[in-house]
Amino acid sequence: MTTLTHRPGLTALEHAGALTARYGLVVVIAWIGALKFTAFEAQGIMGLVAGSPLMSWVYDIMSVRAFSSALGVLELVTAALIAVKPWWPRLSAVGSLVAVGLFVATLSFLFTTPGVLEASAGFAVLSSTGQFLIKDVALLGISVWTLADALRGSQA
Repeated sequence: MTTLTHRPGLTALEHAGALTARYGLVVVIAWIGALKFTAFEAQGIMGLVAGSPLMSWVYDIMSVRAFSSALGVLELVTAALIAVKPWWPRLSAVGSLVAVGLFVATLSFLFTTPGVLEASAGFAVLSSTGQFLIKDVALLGISVWTLADALRGSQA
């Protein structure tokens, strides 16, 4: 069984970075997931989801609050799965794979949401919505790394 102790072959700095990346991702996904149960967050994502050709259909089958809550459950479960890597790396790999999907879906809003670019400021200047979404490029990268790390851990 793997623990949170220092892994062979990693420097102390690399180990600290790995722990910070994994559990920082867990905190971010869990926090965002918990917020999905609030009316504020449900309304906040409504425009993104409603304007997406890939996701707008969900509001035909469930309410804004129900979808937000379902997404919150998915995000909380995802965070928990990523966190269990030292004990159950295969389950953690599943969580990381779901996180990759969540961040790819969120990044799709960069291309489907009107007003992501601030037209009055010139080419490629992100609006506050665009700035909110662009951070998911880094979160996607961390999710891919945690997936690879969990898969490596499942072979040990």
